[in-house]
Parts: sequence; C-alpha cells; structure tokens
Amino acid sequence: MLGFGFGCGLAPVAPGTFGTLPALPMAFVLYLAGISGWWLAALCVILFVWGVRICSYTEHELGIQDYGGIVWDEIVAMLFVLAFVPFKWGWWLAAFVLFRLFDALKPWPIKWFDLRVHGGLGIMLDDVIAALFTLAVLKIIGLLI
Repeated sequence: MLGFGFGCGLAPVAPGTFGTLPALPMAFVLYLAGISGWWLAALCVILFVWGVRICSYTEHELGIQDYGGIVWDEIVAMLFVLAFVPFKWGWWLAAFVLFRLFDALKPWPIKWFDLRVHGGLGIMLDDVIAALFTLAVLKIIGLLI
C-alpha cells in the first residue's frame, strides 16, 4: 500500500506522476497542522529512511528491480520540495512540474545514481536528487521575480 503510494502508483500511464499526487494533500494537511519548513524536512528524513525499507520490501515482493509503480520515493521527495516552497498554489504547481521533469528526464547526476545504486536506497536516492535540483531551480526563479 505504501510502496504503491496508496494505489496511485498503479495508474496505467504515468505512474510516477500520479504517484507524486498524494504528497500535495499530505503537505497541505501538514501545513495546516503547523508542520512546514525544517520540521517537514526533518519528517522527510524519517520518511526517507523508512522509505528505503518500504521500497526494498516492495521491490523484493514483486521480484522486479525499481518497478515504476513503486512511488513512495516520489511522495517523500515531493514533500521535501514542498517543505521549502511558499504555501501558494503557483509555487506548488511549479514545484510539481519541475520535480516531475527532473525525475522523468534524469539529467546527470540523477541518471548516474539511478544506474549504480540499487534496491530501496537506489529507488529513494534518485528522487531526492531530483528534489534538490527542483529546489535549486525554484530558488533561482524566486530570486528573479
């Protein structure tokens, strides 16, 4: 259930995109509860460590390495991005689009890690790097506007 992002990773097309979606209402609820910024980032570190186990277990049970429907990594990485993005719909939309772009295209060094680090850690790691790329681009955009 968690590995597949509450079922969102089972979408017949673009499972990574659909699998990222649960992060949005989760972040919204956490923001309303007063958990944002560095507190949300700290929660993401815990979810990352837990995610290594979740993704490893799901991958093992499926018998398929880095199956596209495993989307816990997308959820955690998107939550991490939203921890540092203004709580405004335009920023959240930009964060979502940029994250999906970096996660799908996997520019260097994301692709390098994706090809060399396997198992639960590998599944989680490339998305965290995509999240860092997303935050860097959003920071530049923020400085320009």
